[in-house]
Amino acid sequence: MTPPLLLVIVGPTAAGKTRLAVELARALEGEIVGADSRQVYRGLDIATGKPTLDELGGIPHHLLDVADPTESYSLARYCADAEREIATVRSRGRLPILVGGTGLYIRGVCDGLVPPAVPPQPELRRGLQVQWEQSPELVLTELRRLDQCTAETIDLRNRHRVIRAIEICSVTGKPLSLQRRTQPKEQRLIILGLSTERHRLHELADARIAHMFRRGLVNEVHSLIGHGFDLTLPAFSAVGYREVAGLILGQWDREEAERRMRVATHAYQRRQLVWLRPDPRVHWIDSDADTAAASALHLVEEWLRDQDRVENPH
Repeated sequence: MTPPLLLVIVGPTAAGKTRLAVELARALEGEIVGADSRQVYRGLDIATGKPTLDELGGIPHHLLDVADPTESYSLARYCADAEREIATVRSRGRLPILVGGTGLYIRGVCDGLVPPAVPPQPELRRGLQVQWEQSPELVLTELRRLDQCTAETIDLRNRHRVIRAIEICSVTGKPLSLQRRTQPKEQRLIILGLSTERHRLHELADARIAHMFRRGLVNEVHSLIGHGFDLTLPAFSAVGYREVAGLILGQWDREEAERRMRVATHAYQRRQLVWLRPDPRVHWIDSDADTAAASALHLVEEWLRDQDRVENPH
């Protein structure tokens, strides 16, 4: 029996992953399964870049709005949810298309990434949380000292993940980046990577941020604050929420909020590429090229033809 198929689309923020996924899903009878650690949260729509119904154009998109912002949404939970949705898409005879920029989630589904089995250390965790409240940079400096590789790829705005990484390093005496092991599942992958020149990626991100404000980002954050959400929760580490909260609270003006969002997004794009670039399986496509969609479709069709030849050698 041949392994089931999975098409994967990765790349940095604002590279056009969802748009390409919709085009390929339409051409290949596919459905999209999200791999974004912030789009899973209900009510976090604009700053997370959650696709609208118009953008999806009728293509089913799974793993949006599956958790409350107060919940802790772990890698293990994501992998279980993603595997269930992928299996459901396959059961309908359609092609699952895994799409997102959260490298940890992508590795979890593609490679069966398993984090070290280190129990929580309440006393260490409380101390790091207090230190974070006083100076996040001190905690980040400690992470860089213990594990520079993880510090270059982890979401440094996510207090929970930063503290957990330090916790694992401290308990085991080894960098987290050297302890992750994999349990690959039987499936046949093709991974497409969307990216372009760095300055152009930054321009695309900046345009996206401006569009977020036009769509009503300030009102979204106002509403979340009004509903009593604590914006220090991991869910709100997505770029935009804390920057706009500062605007609402009078700590800075809109120009400064946008500037902070641009700086944070550019840094996040760099971390995404640090995570994705070393993977030799990724077929990189220039997202700024007019032929990007056609090139992607050609690669996938060749991959599908290869699969057909394996299943039907005569």
